[in-house]
Amino acid sequence: MQFHATSGAPARQKTDCAIVGIFEKRALSPAAAELDKASKGAISKVLAQGDISGKRGETLLLRHVAGLNCVRLVLTGLGKQDEHDARNHRRALAAAMKLVAATSSRDALSFLGWDPADKSEFQRIGRDTLLAAHAAVYRFTEMKSGRSEPQPKLDSIGIGVPSRSAANAAQKGAEEGASIASGMRLSQDLANLPANVCTPSYLATTAKKLARQHRNLRAEVFSEADMKRLKMGALLSVTRGTQEPAKLVVLHYKGAQSQAPVVLVGKGITFDAGGISLKPPQAMDEMKFDMSGAASVLGCMHAVASLKLPINLIVIVPTCENLPSGLATKPGDIVRSMSGKTIEILNTDAEGRLILCDALTYTRRFKPEMVIDVATLTGACVVALGAHRTAIMSYSDDLRNEIFAAGAASGDHGWPMPLGEEYAAQLKSNFADMANIGGPGGGAVTAGCFLGKFTDGLNWAHLDIAGTAWKSGAKKGATGRPVPMLSQLLLERSGILP
Repeated sequence: MQFHATSGAPARQKTDCAIVGIFEKRALSPAAAELDKASKGAISKVLAQGDISGKRGETLLLRHVAGLNCVRLVLTGLGKQDEHDARNHRRALAAAMKLVAATSSRDALSFLGWDPADKSEFQRIGRDTLLAAHAAVYRFTEMKSGRSEPQPKLDSIGIGVPSRSAANAAQKGAEEGASIASGMRLSQDLANLPANVCTPSYLATTAKKLARQHRNLRAEVFSEADMKRLKMGALLSVTRGTQEPAKLVVLHYKGAQSQAPVVLVGKGITFDAGGISLKPPQAMDEMKFDMSGAASVLGCMHAVASLKLPINLIVIVPTCENLPSGLATKPGDIVRSMSGKTIEILNTDAEGRLILCDALTYTRRFKPEMVIDVATLTGACVVALGAHRTAIMSYSDDLRNEIFAAGAASGDHGWPMPLGEEYAAQLKSNFADMANIGGPGGGAVTAGCFLGKFTDGLNWAHLDIAGTAWKSGAKKGATGRPVPMLSQLLLERSGILP
């Protein structure tokens, strides 16, 4: 999607669709007031009719308003004026872009952030505008044949601001947003593909394509034989029930000199039937999304490489299927992880932690600055947090708080959850160093505690995205989260953002 930032009077701007905000009690935003003046009170007359009150999320489409250079005008509710903040601005953008995408508009110009109270917000406004436009126009049609539903025509988004300096800041933010949106699109496309297409080999091929696309990016792909030599017994125990070969994908991005890398680890179970502990059939098709952690870290790498951030980043994707067969790992089996620790497998459907623990052990060779794993790990996380927030777990208060703040700043929100000895104690086994599950209580936390047993000495955090990685129901599909959260974190880490 093309983008631009422009300064000058809103009434003079030519566009297929202009977007302005209305506060509660039908109060005009500064940009709306200017357009109202240019149209000789046309907006005020519409408001007086009561079709829109300014409540958050409301939208109203007007066409061919006399005195204006726009073909269409979208009025967007901003809520209470004294409560308008970045979060409410994003909500207004999302509602407006959804309406714009439903029209035949090829370009749009948003004035929702034309005159913020905090003048330092223009960069954020540019970034958020691009992300909202991406979300509105994204469609996954790769697997459809013949005539499909009409696609949004919007291919250019502009941001109206009051000054040249504001335009420069918004333009910079829009460029960041475009790269993050590109990473989200990659993440969504990968996760939305069916499991008979998006296999471990497909993820490996995708990583190699990224390496060819970006300078300073190098890909390694390890086979099952390589993993056996590395003694990744936990990971290999998961793939025993399938004929599809497992892969360990490692992407290296070098954007800085002598700097310890950030390492992102993404769970890549391309289909999870539960193994011998077979899942119920209801919604099992959604288990193609169990590689959303892998998709998100690959998408984040794409964003970082596109932005050419001055940072060193390594992405690790352990990827395989989890299927039942006569060769599949059985409940009660004991396997030895790469770390040397033994694991009693009480439930083969708790497989994500088994591939992640070996990948986390592997990260040690890079002497990382920090390690973050991302995984659709537990249904318990969905019970705890629903589909709204990603669970954040870490033994480091500083790292957990940093990730939480990045989520808040990006609008891709997380929530901290505890890691305590009382939860880790639930993982005791009579026959091995630990069990792979800790009972029905606190399942999301005990899964985090399991991973924590392999991270001694690492600055490590765990993100459980089981509730946020995809939507079910009529709007079923991948969300691209937590690419915005991770991208925000790395932008801040690299010094690009304050």
